[in-house]
Amino acid sequence: MILPAPLSKIATSSSGLGYGEIDDLISQGLPLDQFRNRRVLLIIPDATRTCPVGLMFQKLHAHLAGTVRCLDIMVALGTHQPMSEEAICHRLDINLDQRRGEYADVKFFNHEWDNPAALKKIGVISKEAISELSGGLFAMDVPVEINALVLEYDHILICGPVFPHEVVGFSGGNKYLFPGVGGPDILNFFHWLGAVVTNPMIIGNKWTPVRKVVDRAGALVPVPKTCLAMVVDHGHLAGLFCGSPESAWDGASELSRKLHIETKAKPFHTVLSCAPPMYDELWVGGKCMYKLEPVVADGGELIIYAPHIHEISLTHGKLIEEIGYHCRDYFLKQWDRFKDYPWGVIAHSTHVRGIGTFENGVEKCRVQVTLATGIPESVCRKINLGYRDPKTIRVEDFKGREDEGILYVPKAGEMLFHLKERPEWAREM
Repeated sequence: MILPAPLSKIATSSSGLGYGEIDDLISQGLPLDQFRNRRVLLIIPDATRTCPVGLMFQKLHAHLAGTVRCLDIMVALGTHQPMSEEAICHRLDINLDQRRGEYADVKFFNHEWDNPAALKKIGVISKEAISELSGGLFAMDVPVEINALVLEYDHILICGPVFPHEVVGFSGGNKYLFPGVGGPDILNFFHWLGAVVTNPMIIGNKWTPVRKVVDRAGALVPVPKTCLAMVVDHGHLAGLFCGSPESAWDGASELSRKLHIETKAKPFHTVLSCAPPMYDELWVGGKCMYKLEPVVADGGELIIYAPHIHEISLTHGKLIEEIGYHCRDYFLKQWDRFKDYPWGVIAHSTHVRGIGTFENGVEKCRVQVTLATGIPESVCRKINLGYRDPKTIRVEDFKGREDEGILYVPKAGEMLFHLKERPEWAREM
């Protein structure tokens, strides 16, 4: 697919883009004469994404304030937990005095994916279109709902990072609309579509079936949209792309492909995947599996090390305890038993458990996934995951042992690991 080139700035040093470069791109990409007296909604990620959202918000506010009628914030939660005003301030790198002062007119909104009254239907992706977009895997009408507040604005700004992603291939762009501020039908559908294709066949690939569905849903949003797609490398802003959600994402994902995929020569029998504090429950901590599954050897063990995680999911935990964590075929071959569960929850289950088979009532998963978290052993066994007491793990014992087949990843979840020669189950689409 050929898209118009976005405006872009790419860092030429390891310290990232300078403030002046960011200012120049914002001025070029968001001409003030096009925003005069407009109501603008800035959609940002929650705290589970690494990026300088605060810097970008402050730059955008400085550029647009006094020209636009309003500049408000909506957090693209998807199905994550809502953020308090204090937490949003922290995300925006402002204190409460600033909130009450220069940013007093900025309204904060959390997306409400599970509140029908907060959503508005904007169209349907027909079963014929779904069949085409999914490569024939599905043929069903998919209703598309979005947070109704979005439709009250004259312009949408999307500002978020791009990383390899288990469901869509690379995050960013229209994904901040769907599932970011979208309804449950489209969310559940394309998460399960990604799970059916499987994580290793999706992650790190660009034009996946899920990306095509997300962009088709984005095209139904009737409000003009501009995306500021960030690429972050070791905490620094390595690139900034401004354009349509499709074109900005296209440029950013190319840079992400270069910076966020690490290639290993051989698989590892043991991986210690350490979850950063921003992953506060297994629902998001599962990323520590998604990004590393391709380099775990057959029969190997991946340990999600996160003593700070004590919940499977505040939103979805009870459902996950009912179905457990299983490979894709476990669900597909018993579909009548599971089809009425939320498909997004089933998809999460398969992504965490990884590739496997289900034959004659016996499930065989390719690797062992073990939790070294604050989740009790009894719960881990119930949900079909292994358990280790995190107090028994000495992180130092895993460092510097790659030649022995042991990989230590100190901050897992955003960097994708691939093998130089990929096995059959992990080859590109």
